[in-house]
Amino acid sequence: METTSARPVVVGPGGTGVAAHVGLHALCAFADRLGLGDELSSAIPRPRERAPLHDRGKVLVHAMAMLAGGGEACSDIEFLRSEQSLFGFVPSDSTLWRTFHEITPATRDEVKRAIANVRAEVWRRSSATTGSEPVVLDVDASFVEIHTEHKAGTGPNKDGYGFHPLLCFADATVELLSAMLRPGNAGANDVADHIVVLDEALAQLPGEIAHGHGVGDEASLVRRDVVIRADSAGCTAGFLAGLRARNVGFAVVARSTRQITEAIFSTLGHEELSVPAVRQDGELREGAAVMELTELVDLASFPEGTRLIVRREPLHPGAQQSLFPSLDYRYWGRYTDQDGDPVALDAFIRAHAHVEEHISRLKDSGLCRFPISNLEANRNWLMVLAAAADLVRWFQLLCLDGALSRARPKQLRWSVFHAPGRLVRSARREFVRILDGWPSAEALLTAYRRIALIT
Repeated sequence: METTSARPVVVGPGGTGVAAHVGLHALCAFADRLGLGDELSSAIPRPRERAPLHDRGKVLVHAMAMLAGGGEACSDIEFLRSEQSLFGFVPSDSTLWRTFHEITPATRDEVKRAIANVRAEVWRRSSATTGSEPVVLDVDASFVEIHTEHKAGTGPNKDGYGFHPLLCFADATVELLSAMLRPGNAGANDVADHIVVLDEALAQLPGEIAHGHGVGDEASLVRRDVVIRADSAGCTAGFLAGLRARNVGFAVVARSTRQITEAIFSTLGHEELSVPAVRQDGELREGAAVMELTELVDLASFPEGTRLIVRREPLHPGAQQSLFPSLDYRYWGRYTDQDGDPVALDAFIRAHAHVEEHISRLKDSGLCRFPISNLEANRNWLMVLAAAADLVRWFQLLCLDGALSRARPKQLRWSVFHAPGRLVRSARREFVRILDGWPSAEALLTAYRRIALIT
């Protein structure tokens, strides 16, 4: 019986014929097939008259691969530079750092438009985006602590000091459609910020979906409904008016008010007004109930057609009371302009909790680190980080199956992105043989076959 965890071998420099990060090569090959590098190259002007040594579109794709592999700083690009046989001529960390500083706000807008063009192609190919159901967008903010006060654009927060980015995700695909880098003390319910993030998210949707969702568009122009879900930060008159002006539906968490408290109080003892609530899987939620209180509150300040849905659950020890002071139940309220059964709407609105997992994915993929002091460069870092997260999701949607198509970043890195292989040269061609016994070798080979079919 062996009692040691490592075999005695002699380790030294000079290894050849070995390929690391084979899965990241697949990710870059996938990006090339989608034309992502070409789109980015056309969006970024040359920083000087003579063409740079590294095409800036290629630099950003390599940066996305680095972030997908777990990189958190420009210097992490060096781990791809050592794999020239797989990734070609990879930029240095100084070139990557310089690229983040070269991109201006105007160029950033062009880059986002380029990413939207590629996204439209992915949505055309993915079954997750087909059908006629509303496209659901989730808006939320998350604090990112920065352990220095010397980075521009940071600020204090009750949780520390850093940034407080506002994010908007597509629920069906877990893509980060838009992100705004804000100081830590940015207001949670800032209407202007929410509108900017909304407009950028709508601009990322394919044209046939975004059609009719411009400011002032006639409702008859809408080809596919879009619905925004948000917590109480999105429950402002200005934001809801902005949504209605863009023909976008809403489902937002209600803040505690006197009239909501009075409405709930008036329902006490009238159990016939409540209906058993359900979980996300459609099964009954024991002890929970849903009530519609639209007729019991004044909604004149809300967009026409707004409804108030209230859910109650048994108050477990330690839980905080919310809308109504009760010793037996905890209450949540949501405003929505969507049609349908209150129970189904309650389950739909509660699914906004998915956004916490989406943000957790980002924090596993570089969101916790803004490695540059310059604010504009960090905004560019956030843009590329978002594009990297989306590239990974596209790869999962189109190239992977089963658990890997839903895997979190850590599992993808262990099983796919950092898969090792052996370089073999034969008949003037280079082959990569994935390590025998690698658990996800077949999934990676299947991904390569699917990449080859993309035209």
